[in-house]
Amino acid sequence: MDNEPDVKESDIVSSSTGRNFLLQIIFFQNGCFVIINEGERRIGAISVAIRMSNKVNVAKVIPSKYDSIFINTVAEKVSSMINGICLVSLQNKNQLQLDDMKAIMGEVTNIIGSKKHEGQ
Repeated sequence: MDNEPDVKESDIVSSSTGRNFLLQIIFFQNGCFVIINEGERRIGAISVAIRMSNKVNVAKVIPSKYDSIFINTVAEKVSSMINGICLVSLQNKNQLQLDDMKAIMGEVTNIIGSKKHEGQ
């Protein structure tokens, strides 16, 4: 079927702090679902963002124990990049360090950017 989502699974994202995260992105025609797991695969905190016109709206669906600002930032950035809806799920064991956030955000933006260029 042509309408099936396109699953792009990256390798493990490793940060300089020694933590490893599994990053999965599922692409749909009108958006994507970004799944970030540390350790086992579980649904974690969830934020959703949608870009309409030139404004991005974000909402927490399941609040994060540690990193709600980071999840919202990822959702907003991706939604803005793809001009659509972005759901982000983050399951982590404890609070992210700045280097963890940089590594994750860098890999997410690389994948989204390459997917955008692929579609052009």
